Amino acid sequence: MRYVSTRGTAPELGFADVLLAGLASDGGLYMPAKWPELAIVGPDATYAQLAAAVLQPFVTPDIDAATLGRLCDEAYATFRHPATVPLVQIGDHHFVQELFHGPTLAFKDVALQLVGRLFDHVLGQRAQRITIVGATSGDTGSAAIDGVRHCDNIDIIILYPLGRTSEVQRRQMTTVDSPNVHTVAIEGTFDDCQDLVKAMFNDVSFRQRQNLSAVNSINWARVMSQVVYYVSACRTLRGPLTFCVPTGNFGNVLAGWIARHLGAPIDQFVVASNTNDILTRFIRSNDMSAVPVVPTLSPSMDIQVSSNFERLLFEMNGRDGAMTAEQLQRFRHSGTLAIEPDQRAEWLDGVFRAAKVDDAQTLDVIGNTYAATGMLVDPHTAVGLGAVQQLMQCGEVHGDVVTLATAHPAKFPDAVERATGIRPQLPAHLADLFDRPERTTELPNDLAQVERFVESVARV
Repeated sequence: MRYVSTRGTAPELGFADVLLAGLASDGGLYMPAKWPELAIVGPDATYAQLAAAVLQPFVTPDIDAATLGRLCDEAYATFRHPATVPLVQIGDHHFVQELFHGPTLAFKDVALQLVGRLFDHVLGQRAQRITIVGATSGDTGSAAIDGVRHCDNIDIIILYPLGRTSEVQRRQMTTVDSPNVHTVAIEGTFDDCQDLVKAMFNDVSFRQRQNLSAVNSINWARVMSQVVYYVSACRTLRGPLTFCVPTGNFGNVLAGWIARHLGAPIDQFVVASNTNDILTRFIRSNDMSAVPVVPTLSPSMDIQVSSNFERLLFEMNGRDGAMTAEQLQRFRHSGTLAIEPDQRAEWLDGVFRAAKVDDAQTLDVIGNTYAATGMLVDPHTAVGLGAVQQLMQCGEVHGDVVTLATAHPAKFPDAVERATGIRPQLPAHLADLFDRPERTTELPNDLAQVERFVESVARV
């Protein structure tokens, strides 16, 4: 398997080099040069065995089947549920896929427990060190830290927006006592954090001096690893299915689109937005215009610039990297992006639906879901459930629907308690989280200061 950049000028790379690079040298995102066939796996396969089979074509020949199988076994042994990503039925045709049974209680664990082990394997083979820099709106940071904190060849620095994550999310990052882990609270939004990370990667001399790599979903390995749980749900429910995805950076729903592209029996996707509804506006009315980010009860979705949409745009443009780069540059300057009617007809209409759920509706959904089913859901999952309800009522969605439950309710206890009167408890391994000392650094939204901090802590 070889990989190409969405902006067309970076050299093709193999999987191991794509894993370590994260962002392409031309500023683009890596995509497979060709799409493989979806693996056929026996009915008794475990989730880890399914993952190894689905992912093997993407890592050949850099990682052999036996090694990938071992890494998948180790990664998914960290999950607390025997099914890894279990399905729970909440209505006649409505299911929830619980993606939060990993160590940090969020769907990011499904990818990052594996990605951390892939990093460790490749770096060990090459006798190299890297510096991971990442941006988080809440869950990626803790999942990335947990995935690599025991890795001898990695230093990790995570940027998060000051005051814009839940307390549980923040403490899961800032209480990790490991010499290779560093967190930075940026005076700004998640988009500011993401822009700082991209700027560090685009500063070629800095990137090379620090051996930078990425764990955000700009890294292909993140998106690749998430394809598996869509395939898993389709194997269980036998499709065709509609998936509802609470969406911020578009990586999760893109993974679903890839599963569909590979042949999984998926009918359509519901993109569920909170008040920061740029993707809903784009899908419903071709309005991709950026506006200021509004803090909400679902902070992991408080995003305006969805990095992974670039990968779908690349496909929509017939894999024309120059066209994709020009469109994105225009979006950066003007704050708007429009797609031609024929592109929408081929790639978006009939495949993607979208709905917006504000904070008041989110609280209603949390309360109503508990009253009807006894299930506590976090605000992000509630946005997904609310979007499905809206679209079912107006007839835009029908058949079996799977809503992705992206975080454990105990990560957002204030919102859940406000809606239900019940304060969800953290699992036993995090019961003392609020007693652990925090370690973090506050910095302004200034590239030079952030780069100086990275240089001061990275051991390259």
